[in-house]
Amino acid sequence: MLQPSATYRNLITVSAWLIALLIFFPILWMFLAGFKTEIDAIASPPALLFAPTWENYIEVQSRANYLQSALNSIIISLGSTALALAIAAPAAYAFAFHPTKQTRNTLLWMLSTKMLPSVGVLVPVYLIFRDLGLLDTHIGLILINTLINLPILVWLLFSFFRDVPYEILEAGRIDGVSFVEELRHILIPLAMPGIASCALLSIILCWNEAFWSLNLTTSDAAPLTAFIASFSAPEGLFWAKLSAASTLAIAPILVIGWMSQRQLVQGLTFGAVK
Repeated sequence: MLQPSATYRNLITVSAWLIALLIFFPILWMFLAGFKTEIDAIASPPALLFAPTWENYIEVQSRANYLQSALNSIIISLGSTALALAIAAPAAYAFAFHPTKQTRNTLLWMLSTKMLPSVGVLVPVYLIFRDLGLLDTHIGLILINTLINLPILVWLLFSFFRDVPYEILEAGRIDGVSFVEELRHILIPLAMPGIASCALLSIILCWNEAFWSLNLTTSDAAPLTAFIASFSAPEGLFWAKLSAASTLAIAPILVIGWMSQRQLVQGLTFGAVK
């Protein structure tokens, strides 16, 4: 098999870096705009040289409770992820190891629910949440995020479980292991990369969810996505302050994603891409 030339490899590397910089540019622009004055932020052509200021971050902190919104995002993301995994794991186990004639149709139906526009069920969901007293509560957003992400988690876990050799499970049963021991000592350790990547993906999706956060919360359970939207005023968008608020909102999940990117890619490619 012919090996690619050094020139070809360098060309691929440079192209990859250019594409990465192009994708990353909006985040870089937002980060820099957070340190500009409002006049510099809307200047055309953009001001490449400017005197950085902390004014926007100070005003963001004074106008809104960033720490409370961040705490709400953490509670909602972790709570929804735990609940979704608790439901998705048994379902994926049944689909993977005890399939029926309707398994494939059921999985496709679950995936098809992701194609339903959220706005199409906004009114009934809002009325149900209002009658149950779930509006502007952590439990309400945990439930709605769980329902949103459940089809994806079931599909991913189904792929991970299906890739576990069934012979290993059978060998354990022949040796007399119980169902709980099979899960604890065989299945979960083998599928742990996939379970971990599912958890990370769910946390990221919950953290970035905005539609339901804006429509089902006002203040008490408002996460960081609602925190960002609060900087949109009838007078217009204040780009510098909005950029500072957005930078504060995405910073935690950006750090988590950066630190766990290797595990996330390994887990997703372990079962989903095959």
